Parts: sequence; C-alpha cells; structure tokens
Amino acid sequence: MKGFSQKFKDFPDYILGITKEIWEDRGVATLNEYYGKDMVLRMPLGVCRGNREVIANTMSTLAEFPDRQLLGEDVIWSGNDTDGMLSSHRLYCTGTNLGAGMFGEPTGKVVHFRAIADCYAINNAITDEWLVRDYGGIARQMGWTPREVAARLIADEGGTEHCGKPLTPATDIVGPYTGRGNDDEWGRRYADVLMRIMNADLAVVPKAYDRAVGGEYPGSASVRGWDGVDRFWVGLKAAFPTAEFNIEHQIGRDDAMMPPRAALRWSLQGRHDGLGCFGKPTGADVYIMGMCHAEFGALVADEPKIRREFALYDEVAIWKQILMQVG
Repeated sequence: MKGFSQKFKDFPDYILGITKEIWEDRGVATLNEYYGKDMVLRMPLGVCRGNREVIANTMSTLAEFPDRQLLGEDVIWSGNDTDGMLSSHRLYCTGTNLGAGMFGEPTGKVVHFRAIADCYAINNAITDEWLVRDYGGIARQMGWTPREVAARLIADEGGTEHCGKPLTPATDIVGPYTGRGNDDEWGRRYADVLMRIMNADLAVVPKAYDRAVGGEYPGSASVRGWDGVDRFWVGLKAAFPTAEFNIEHQIGRDDAMMPPRAALRWSLQGRHDGLGCFGKPTGADVYIMGMCHAEFGALVADEPKIRREFALYDEVAIWKQILMQVG
C-alpha cells in the first residue's frame, strides 16, 4: 500500500493491527503516528478534534476497563491508497470494569459489547472517524438502564446547560473525508432494504432476510428469524415515526473467502413523538447516528438474502438528548 508501513499486508491488516497496538499492546502513544494531529472523531455522545483529545479519551477508557480486548470481526472498506481508504471496522469487545468512569464506581463486572468504527486513512494515518459503541449493552450488564446512565452523565457534567453536547448536525465538524463509499451492488441492496423498512414497508423483511437470519442489535441483543428483525426496526421507527432517515455512507464488497457483505452509516433525525423502544413520546428533537453491517448468502438455489445483520446506535446518547430537553 502506497504511503503505509510495509509491515501491514493490506488495508484490513492495517486497521486490525493498529487497533491491537493501541489498545491491547498499550501503545497509546502510537496514536501520535496513526492518528492525524487535527483528526476529527465523532461519537453519538459528542465530537472531539485532534489526537491529543483522542489519546486522553483512550486513557480514560483503559483506566475504566484496563484488560479491554478488541476482537476485529470484519473490515468492510472502499477507496484506494492514492485518494485514501474508508474502513468500516466491526469489533467484539470485552473488558472488566476495574476503574471509575462514565458508568460510575468500579463494579468488577465483565462486559461484552460491539462497536463499529468508520475510519478514513491515508499515508499511514487516520484523519477522520465515526464511532458507535453499544453503551446501552454495557449499561445493562453493569446493572443500569441507558436512561439512568444518561441522567447521571448530565448531572456529573454540570447539568443541561453545561454538559457535553451529543452529536448533531449543529455540533458536527466537517473533516477531510467527504466521500459516500462505493457503488457496489451489495451496498445498494442493503441500502434499499433499510430505506424500505424505514418507510414502513415491513413486507420487505421476509423477502430480503433469510428465515434463519441472525441479528445483533443495541443493548447486546441477539435475535433469530424474521420476527426479531421486524421487532427491532419497528421499535425504532415507532419511536420516531416522522423522523427523516438518510443513508450517509454505503459500502459493498465481495471478497474471496468471505460472504458478500455491506456496511452502511445512516442518520435518523426528528421528534420523539411515538411509542416505541424509548418509552412514552416526549416531543424531544433527536439525532441518531447508526451503523450496520450485513452478510448475504443463498442457502438454497434462490436470490441471495441477508443471513446476518449487525446494527448499532447509542441508546445512552439518545436518552441524553431527550433528558436535556424534557428533564
């Protein structure tokens, strides 16, 4: 790869390798090499700029979960080494809560959760990133609800007027990457499925998903079959029935030794004016950054369908937006 260290075999090896170096090998200082000085990191709970702030956040997380492991399940990517490459990196994370942090005093509990990070890299450095961690899953395993964690964050950060502001178009920062991914057919297929679901065409679920589909969703939830997929997406749509759904980034890939797969980053923006997975409607204006991976296959001689789906959004960040407006 032009501009990248020759110790990496390819772009997925670069993404998996630097993740292990930074987190598990305790090479936090390598963020000075692998992250651009003015890089932008967007998480649903807020936006930060510069690798110094990223290093500080990394140290804080390691203090909270010092034995954290990040197991890379997939890297779905687009681009080239001349213009830069965008990876959508799905991780299965484990760690023991041995230090104080955003979840309160240490509990000694072991947690398991997923995260998806979209990273733009060029010349051996990441200069733009979008990251969603399943904080709702962590909260539940620690004995809290996402709403309770959000309320405590607001209080600990000085109340609604002074607390950190979640990611919205108003708080976002435009970084160096403005691409939209690629035009591969698998990305197009998956984007069409989600657009139809979010436009209330629920009949697409049995048409587009394998009957034995496995779904991995926020709150460390695992489902099997059409009913589980339907309940997840209906719960989100019902909570924000008038919100606008947009596909922000789309990648499809068909690599050797791997199933055809797709990675999407999407947004849902609008009012919490329906009964769904966030309780009674509050009328709060909410912005959701979501990420999804899907794997396709045909178990019988038929049109390929989605056999595995991984979807993430941050429940804590959504509750924080709601509570900041309605108390």
